[in-house]
Amino acid sequence: MDKSFYEIFERKNLKILPLSQRQSDIKVDSFLELNELPLKYENPKLDKLIERIVRARENKSQVILMMGAHVIRSGVSRYIIDLMEKGFITHIAMNGAGPIHEFELARIGKTTESVARYIKEGQFGLWKETGELNDVIVSVYKEKLGLGEGVGRFIEESKYPYKNLSILSAGFRCRIPVTVHVGIGYDILHEHPNCDGAAIGETSYRDFLIFARSIQSLEGGVLLCFGSAVMGPEVFLKALAMARNIAHQSGKEIRHFTTAVFDLIDIEEDYHKELPTSTPMYYYRPWKTLLVRTVVDGGESFYFQGQHRTTIPSLYHLLIKVSLIITEERRQ
Repeated sequence: MDKSFYEIFERKNLKILPLSQRQSDIKVDSFLELNELPLKYENPKLDKLIERIVRARENKSQVILMMGAHVIRSGVSRYIIDLMEKGFITHIAMNGAGPIHEFELARIGKTTESVARYIKEGQFGLWKETGELNDVIVSVYKEKLGLGEGVGRFIEESKYPYKNLSILSAGFRCRIPVTVHVGIGYDILHEHPNCDGAAIGETSYRDFLIFARSIQSLEGGVLLCFGSAVMGPEVFLKALAMARNIAHQSGKEIRHFTTAVFDLIDIEEDYHKELPTSTPMYYYRPWKTLLVRTVVDGGESFYFQGQHRTTIPSLYHLLIKVSLIITEERRQ
């Protein structure tokens, strides 16, 4: 017998429509090829970041990329996947919307709906095929896998026509952890009648522990955060606390690493200093968490303003160029 004082929403009465009836805003033909560089991103500090990534790779330290789902929507997945395949990225962390976009893209070659249009009629997020991802997560939960690994395996082993664009699939194929950090109620999957909160919670928490394990090897490494103002800094902060707690017990340190934030906000002040609480930007978590607090005792940080469709290809091409130069110099 339910002992709660409160009624809950009855999901079985929801009207779920097929994706064929949805107007999708992003299609696979908008995704950039590896040889495309729409606009070159110029920033003198980018060279320093490339140097840190190359050094971390040579020292077998972690190079972790945290990302919001807008990175996928910007059409740069091929760049990220190629960096994974070439061994430049050792871990990817994404929010709960990431698997949704990847699942839709791999399956039908389209994703993203107009919130303004579909929220008016109460249809936003309520699409049959998308909801089937909940069933995949339940099966992942039963196998005691992390959400990212399980969904990545499902996409990789599927016959979906566009699975080559899936970062999750590439992670499973390359044995690189891609972890998914879900906030309950954040994602359209949570609207569906077949959503299992226990399955999402357990699989995403396992991913958090996998992420924290990677942070234990961040000394001398690099953490990149693209377009994640909440998930990235908050998940990193807790995982770093856990990793440092264990390290300190054996006299080790995790403080000599580099963080880099890529976002759209224009930061004119010295971002290496924390702002006073009276300033609105004090509450911008990437600044105080990633650029100041977590690197203040031995690390360094960089901020890059720009569109992901510009910054990621520029980072990629520069990283490949520098790596080829180093390889050629060593041969001589």
